Amino acid sequence: MKFHSLYSFFFKSTTLLYSGVVLLPLLSCKTAVSGAGDEVQVWLTKGDESVKLQMQHPVRFVNTPNSTQNIEIDDTQKFQYVDGFGYTLTGGSVEVINKLSPSKRKALLQELFGNDKNGIGVSYLRLSIGASDLDGTVFSYDDLQEGETDLSLSKFSLAKDKNLIAMLKEILAINPNIKIIAAPWSAPVWMKDNGKSKGGSLKPEYYGVYADYFVKYIQGMQKEGIAIDAITPQNEPLHPGNNPSLYMPSGQQKDFIKNNLGPAFKKNNLKTKIVVYDHNCNKPEYAMDILSDPDAYQYIDGSAFHLYEGDISALGTVHAAFPDKNLYFTEQWTGAKGTFNEDLNWHTRNVVIGSMRNWSKTALEWNLANDPKYGPHTDGGCTECKGAITVTDKENFTRNVAYYIIAHASKFIPADSRRIASTQTKNLSTAAFITPAGKKVLIVQNDSKNEETFTIKYNGKTAAVTLSGSSVATYVF
Repeated sequence: MKFHSLYSFFFKSTTLLYSGVVLLPLLSCKTAVSGAGDEVQVWLTKGDESVKLQMQHPVRFVNTPNSTQNIEIDDTQKFQYVDGFGYTLTGGSVEVINKLSPSKRKALLQELFGNDKNGIGVSYLRLSIGASDLDGTVFSYDDLQEGETDLSLSKFSLAKDKNLIAMLKEILAINPNIKIIAAPWSAPVWMKDNGKSKGGSLKPEYYGVYADYFVKYIQGMQKEGIAIDAITPQNEPLHPGNNPSLYMPSGQQKDFIKNNLGPAFKKNNLKTKIVVYDHNCNKPEYAMDILSDPDAYQYIDGSAFHLYEGDISALGTVHAAFPDKNLYFTEQWTGAKGTFNEDLNWHTRNVVIGSMRNWSKTALEWNLANDPKYGPHTDGGCTECKGAITVTDKENFTRNVAYYIIAHASKFIPADSRRIASTQTKNLSTAAFITPAGKKVLIVQNDSKNEETFTIKYNGKTAAVTLSGSSVATYVF
């Protein structure tokens, strides 16, 4: 993680003006859209926290033209398929969720991953291969005494992730189709040129062994009934200051993929995708350097990005250069010093809407859960990372802003939905989708401090809408 704030954005909230608005109980997307086709269901979260993912009075499509600004949806223009929305299930997330009582724990997992009326339908997870900085301790799956090596990986073991594996099995029981991408924060220290968990690079003589390490991880998880859909060779390869971390410039990652990792996956008939980079939007040339090598290109599914630096349009830049390769947005943190208002609006505009409009198949926030002190974390890991959930004691947890950022998409846009065209205005950011069931979903973020009145225009019909300032709404019809 990079521990600096991006939040120099200022928002003020106003109220949503619907005539006689009544906040209804939280309903499922399926329940919400079971009415007539001309009805548009409205789900709202305000930056002032007065409304959080609550269903409003519906609006209706009419044939009467409207003179206000339009948000036009065109389902004849289709773009990428969506793999899902979600979080990283860190070891620390598992630890704190397991502190809940059995009944509360079960209810939380059902709420997060279920598609019933109270569920938000999280459909994609990221894992760390070995420890991330939001584990309580640093570890790999092949830790040795100083000076030892294990070229055959005979001591490889997933035992230190037994609690995470157990929780993943529970999650899969709730949503058997959830997809998983995994990334290491560091190779085992005996493979590194500095012999430490923090920083350093992978020694070239261990490239082949490290490729086998990935193979053993994927096969080991498969034996547990957990399919790893994709991996990246290194989390934040240009940020060696975290603990754990590893420095892997594009030339090293390219050589590792084309000479070792790709061939190892092919030899072992692994279907797991290889996704490059997994770092900030300020360096799209990293991914493009690797994709420009035909020997590496053949093994690569796409590239992954974070947004601690740069602009979300970097994903579109890579897509334009390599339209046959996929894009993934895999991490963005909400911090202890951020506000609900700032984070809701910035993240929805950039992480959800921005990544989707720039061809991403996923939009993932960072850690799923933490304790009230933003722990656990490693010595040198992130001390201010706020999870989507804060577990306060065995009977209580709170839903933080990242919960609502993702829920506005995950609850209504299942895997295999497809992005369709939607227009935007100066203050209104939008992304539209068609679900496998044929329903249309529109996410709108109002970047103005003032309310915005507009019409949703679809197939010649319009629905008049007013959205309060600094707010997010999802419209389903």
